[in-house]
Amino acid sequence: MKILKKLYDWVLHWAETPYGAPALFLLAFAESSFFPIPPDALLIALVLGSTTKAFRFASICTIGSITGALLGYSLGHFLWWTPAGEFTGIAEFFFANIPGFTNQTFYKIEEMYKAYDFWIIFTAGFTPLPYKVFTISSGAFNINIVMFIIASVISRGARFFLVAFLIWKFGPQIKGFIDKYFNWLAIAFTVLLIGGFFVIKYFV
Repeated sequence: MKILKKLYDWVLHWAETPYGAPALFLLAFAESSFFPIPPDALLIALVLGSTTKAFRFASICTIGSITGALLGYSLGHFLWWTPAGEFTGIAEFFFANIPGFTNQTFYKIEEMYKAYDFWIIFTAGFTPLPYKVFTISSGAFNINIVMFIIASVISRGARFFLVAFLIWKFGPQIKGFIDKYFNWLAIAFTVLLIGGFFVIKYFV
């Protein structure tokens, strides 16, 4: 936890430098494939410092995240399996060092893809679920790349633009609310959205 706190503080310090925007891109890129700290904290800090650039920062964050997601997909697609169908050393490294990324959860995600495909990627991109786990597993299980990109753009863009909009609209007073409740609201929104589509599919 101390290491994560230091990483979190290191991430936030970039908002006080001239390199905040490039750091935001790189953080969003890295978080989609291996880095443990989500980019939302730096996005909030940057928007608070310059609300006129709110949607520019959201765009940078989204583009960085999608680019990193493609790296994660490539890791899974090209470097995850040996020719014999076993895990490579890179896969074993991720299982050992990424919180929540185990071979058991990895295979559970495969079952989710078979049942829900698009919605699994959307949910991972919009909610607090570890997005990197899903970008890599998408590549490892050869999920349709076009569908993967579309789901990622919609979910990541919705998340980051929503955060930027709230700060732009309501200013510093909304920051505490986002810090405390945003993840729960994101989960609730996703459940309602997916639930609505299931209602339409089965009952209309």
